[in-house]
Amino acid sequence: MAGSSDSPGSPGSSRFPGSRGASGSPGPPGTGAAARRLPVETHGLDVIGDAERKGAPRTLFWPWFGANVSVLGLSYGSFVLGFGISFGQALAAGALGIVFSFLLCGFVAVAGKRGSAPTMVLSRAAYGVRGNRLPSAVSWLLTVGWETVLCALAALATATVLGRLGWGGGTGTKAVALVVVGALVVVVGVAGFDLIMRLQTAITVVTGVLTLVYVGLVADHVRWDAVGAVPAGSAQEFVGALVFMMTGFGLGWVNAAADYARYLPRTAPGRGVVGWTAFGASSAPLLLLVFGLLLAGSSSELSTAVAADPIGALTTLLPTWFLVPFAVVAVAGLVGGAVLDIYSSGLALLAAGLRVPRYLAALVDGLLMIAGSVYIVFFADDFLGPFTGFLTTLGVPVAAWCGVMLADLALRRRGYDEPDLYRPSGRYGDVPLTPLVLTLAATALGWGLVTNAAADWLDWQGYLLGPLGLGGRTGDWAYANLGVLAALALGFLGTLAFGRGRVRRQEAQAPSPAGEGVPLP
Repeated sequence: MAGSSDSPGSPGSSRFPGSRGASGSPGPPGTGAAARRLPVETHGLDVIGDAERKGAPRTLFWPWFGANVSVLGLSYGSFVLGFGISFGQALAAGALGIVFSFLLCGFVAVAGKRGSAPTMVLSRAAYGVRGNRLPSAVSWLLTVGWETVLCALAALATATVLGRLGWGGGTGTKAVALVVVGALVVVVGVAGFDLIMRLQTAITVVTGVLTLVYVGLVADHVRWDAVGAVPAGSAQEFVGALVFMMTGFGLGWVNAAADYARYLPRTAPGRGVVGWTAFGASSAPLLLLVFGLLLAGSSSELSTAVAADPIGALTTLLPTWFLVPFAVVAVAGLVGGAVLDIYSSGLALLAAGLRVPRYLAALVDGLLMIAGSVYIVFFADDFLGPFTGFLTTLGVPVAAWCGVMLADLALRRRGYDEPDLYRPSGRYGDVPLTPLVLTLAATALGWGLVTNAAADWLDWQGYLLGPLGLGGRTGDWAYANLGVLAALALGFLGTLAFGRGRVRRQEAQAPSPAGEGVPLP
């Protein structure tokens, strides 16, 4: 069916009779009747036709900035200081983790403009058409998890603000807030690309301005003496904080990084795609992290409160008159991230093998998101423990996939043969064993080198810390999260070592009759 077919006829056939939702520009919205109608996008896993590709790399700034300008970035100051490191160490770990991880997103985004398809379709070149279903399923779990977390936090923040204003704040308020936020995310995710781009542009402006006002209002709560007195931590604690920031930012987006660049022309410069993706995604988190570290370092009570309610705790510093604007900026930023997640989670679900239109896949994910948010809002006693466990556990296989994907991309000298991305009998194969075995091995290695003491259901992890002489599950390296880095490195280096011949054989074949197979610009 339109927008979701996995048949050989899908690629390049991005013209649907009577469809008004197939087109879109990754830049600020245009004008005209079609733009005003903003219909439901019918594109699914199909290739975006050249006639519909437009814009420039700089237009990638809007979706990436809008998705990462959330005030949740302030709470990461508390999260990273929780590793037992100083302000300077936390700042270095946070900056390195944010920039490096979003650079990975930028490199993966280049595949989008080369191949015109969603991220988890393009990785079929490395994993095979049906072999790619495994990383697609992991990608789906990660994006659904993230959208659930963001939706729940938006509902909690709204209830906290309304409670302080005396307008409720109890169970009923949380339920209403959850329904409103969930409905907004689902509607935008189902509508698709055009509405997402319009919303992200508005969110960028509104949240950017109101966040600056928030910083100005609470700046007098910063106690420089307390911040400077935070003791330094060990190298292992620094590495743990660094990896946590990587998984909390760029590695949480890398599996969706090409979903928006696929609308750019093939001739768009790759450096621009990398640069604007990384700049748009990392600029807001970097600024928010600095101020979040100052606030958390100034008050241990605030840091403790943030672990339970990452957004609501920040309202305790505000005057009453700014609570409603704060609610707007908090909810808008979280919704901005959630709508990108629900869009990409729908695409990942299709890539994992579900045969329905994209908008139905997004709707399914939205229902799961609301169900998960209900658990977090009404039943979970702690947020930070399960959140950390979720990020680290799924961060390992995603890092392994990212390493394989980046190495495969680096080995290619020509664009993707788009029709063969949809044909198990094509050059990319069906279920090639080498990338799958490499990913499973990297994941097994990674899970053996991470621990999650705050989440009891993950206490089986860390099984290699003892045998490898790293002190076991209670040693100095127990919380350094080395497994994420190990999985990324093994996936990347293993693909460089064992995938070169496979890529060369693929590119030596003549282009498919329906494909272009053009050299890279």
